[in-house]
Amino acid sequence: MDGYDYLIVGAGFSGAVLAERLASQLGKTSLVVDRRNHVAGNAYDFHDDAGLLVHKYGPHYSRTNSDEVINYLSQFTEWHPVHYHILSWTHGDYWPFPINLNTFEKLIGKNASPAIMAQTLAAWRHDIPSPKNSKEVVLSQVGTRLYEMFFENYTRKHWKRDPSELDPSVCGRIPVRTNRDDRYLSDKFQAMPTEGYTAMFEKMLATPGVTVALNTDYREAKADIRHKHLIYTGMIDEYFDYTHGDLPYRSLHFVPETHDVEFYQPTVQVNYPNDHDYTRIVEIKHVTGQQHAKTSIVKEYPQDFERGREAYYPIPAPDARERYQKYRQLAKTEPNTLFLGRLATYRYYNMDQVVATALTAFQAIAEKDPTSTTPDLANPES
Repeated sequence: MDGYDYLIVGAGFSGAVLAERLASQLGKTSLVVDRRNHVAGNAYDFHDDAGLLVHKYGPHYSRTNSDEVINYLSQFTEWHPVHYHILSWTHGDYWPFPINLNTFEKLIGKNASPAIMAQTLAAWRHDIPSPKNSKEVVLSQVGTRLYEMFFENYTRKHWKRDPSELDPSVCGRIPVRTNRDDRYLSDKFQAMPTEGYTAMFEKMLATPGVTVALNTDYREAKADIRHKHLIYTGMIDEYFDYTHGDLPYRSLHFVPETHDVEFYQPTVQVNYPNDHDYTRIVEIKHVTGQQHAKTSIVKEYPQDFERGREAYYPIPAPDARERYQKYRQLAKTEPNTLFLGRLATYRYYNMDQVVATALTAFQAIAEKDPTSTTPDLANPES
């Protein structure tokens, strides 16, 4: 065979977007390989034995403020509009989360106004003008009491690090509202793919010119398959054979359960910051729109990462970032190779950010002389 223009490692968002764009817009061929037995990466969903659509690797909430991302993905799916509502179980009760006026009223035991909440938080919060870590971010927003109720132990449990050791962005990405907006997210677009994520990916990867090989190790494909360019979306330290040591990641263990009730819990996600070994229980049926007499839940347990386990989260911390920079320098010298996505660029991206970054990377490729090498996009967002 003549080989492919691109060998793409990973059939998640980064790999699928690039494969589809390269084929449909530039007529380039690609082989997309994945060591798993399915496409869609961590967004993979499927129907379980009860016939319920479930997310295998934790909840994936589609949301964005980017018209470009919405318009692009809408070519491959219809949407089921939804708002994601989260509760936190602590002190023996369910609490609205993120923190909002309803949470505040429950805490003080009486009605309040947004102005009263704002005044009270101003008195509670710590005077930290430039928070240097996640602990300081939350203390500067809501003070000690709410920090200890909702953030401190949840963060320690999930990341196995104290919030004071993590970048401000980890806890800073959670909003605090003085109104009654109890949605988990405030993005203008919030919806789920009508037929699920896997169906959306299958349509993307069905583009003529795209070939998919599952249960395939990229190292074998790299050695055996002729290709002009490589797009790599896996762990960057694995790609370079851990030359600078293992980067730290967090892994997860999912325990699914099916119950003979229509719904198991009040909302799609309940966090457990201070009780139990799991961090949350997700009942995705609340937001898929599926009608079924039974329901399936997933208990999510954080666990240490070790080689052979799935890496779900890069660690957003100064020591991890310092080690990653050594790999980034190696990536810059790798010919005809683009490193893209959460694991390859060691960034804690949301799904829409991954799609946007892939579209930006494609645009850079499209604008470049097609006879020259792939642009250096080890960190395309910079």
